[in-house]
Amino acid sequence: MSASYNRVILIGNLCRDPEVKQAPSGTPVCDLRLAVNESYKTQSGELHESVHFVDVTVWDRAATNCQTYLRKGSQVLVEGRLQYDEWKTPQGETRSKLRVPADRVPFLGPRPSTGDVPGGSGAPPNDGYAPAAAAPIATAPTASPPSAAPVASPPPMPPPELTVDTEDLPF
Repeated sequence: MSASYNRVILIGNLCRDPEVKQAPSGTPVCDLRLAVNESYKTQSGELHESVHFVDVTVWDRAATNCQTYLRKGSQVLVEGRLQYDEWKTPQGETRSKLRVPADRVPFLGPRPSTGDVPGGSGAPPNDGYAPAAAAPIATAPTASPPSAAPVASPPPMPPPELTVDTEDLPF
């Protein structure tokens, strides 16, 4: 028996606004299209840049958080695994694609202004979004989703404002 490991970590920008749909079970699901840039030097020393596009699937509350707080161009970190999908077209041709079912989707970059978020100022102040340094993580369920509606938890408290007097620093 040989060992295997299937883990993917990507950082990129969204190619379009997230849109949440409902799975037949009623669970929210969001398909993201992520652009990941790569830069490298050729043997002649010329800098070459390329873009790779990756399809990402986000489930449950993480999916609704993506729709609420992300927009086209938003930078995200995606952690998940590779999944190979194969299907037949109506013409009988076999098609395939690699996609990443996301386990975690921490949001990176600046937080959108309240005018950019649906619901405006009625949106929770820090529910599912924070800068990369303290980013809460949208996590996909590991088991089948519960049949009962989840109980909403209160929004987390924002961190206290800190002021530093440079005169008090020992160096």
